[in-house]
Amino acid sequence: MTTILCLSGSLRKVSSASALLRTLADELKDKATFRFAEIDALPHYNADLGMPAEVGSFIEAIEAADGVLIVTPEYNYSVPGVLKNAIDWASRPAYKSVFRAKPVFIISVSGGALGGVRAQAHLKYVMNGMLADVFTCQEVVVPHAPKKVEDARFTDDATLDFAVSAITDFIASFETVHR
Repeated sequence: MTTILCLSGSLRKVSSASALLRTLADELKDKATFRFAEIDALPHYNADLGMPAEVGSFIEAIEAADGVLIVTPEYNYSVPGVLKNAIDWASRPAYKSVFRAKPVFIISVSGGALGGVRAQAHLKYVMNGMLADVFTCQEVVVPHAPKKVEDARFTDDATLDFAVSAITDFIASFETVHR
C-alpha cells in the first residue's frame, strides 16, 4: 500500500494543523498508510553537526515514503521555524536531497481569514527550490482553523471533503507516474 509521510508545521499536540493531519489520515486510511514524522527532536540546522541520528531517521522516513503531506500553520506571514528547520536538514545535498522528485502535497491552516495562503506560497517556493514534485491543484487553505477542532479532531465536513478529494487525486497521480 502507498505510504504517505505526514509533517505538521506545529509542535502543539492540539494544534489545528496536527488535528487536520490526524483526521485526514483516518479519512484516507483505505487509500494509503500514513506515518507521522516528529520534527521536535531535530536540532537547529548546523552543517557542523554532521548527520545527527534523529536527522538521519527523519531523512530515511522521507525516503521510504511514496509521498509527503505537509500541513503548516502560518506564523508571521510565513512558515514556522520548526518546519523550515526540518526541511533545511532534509535539503542536503543541494539539488540532490531526499525531496528531489518526491511528491509533496501542501495544506495551510490559520486562525485568520486567509487560511495561511502566504505560508503555503512560501513553502511551495522552498519545496520547488529543492526540486520536490509539489502537487498542483486548487489550494487547500483552512481559515479560522482553531474553531474547526474539537477534542483534537478536525470537524469541518466541507473542508474535509475538499481536502480528501484533492489528496485522493494526489495519491492517484504519483501511483501511476512514480511507480
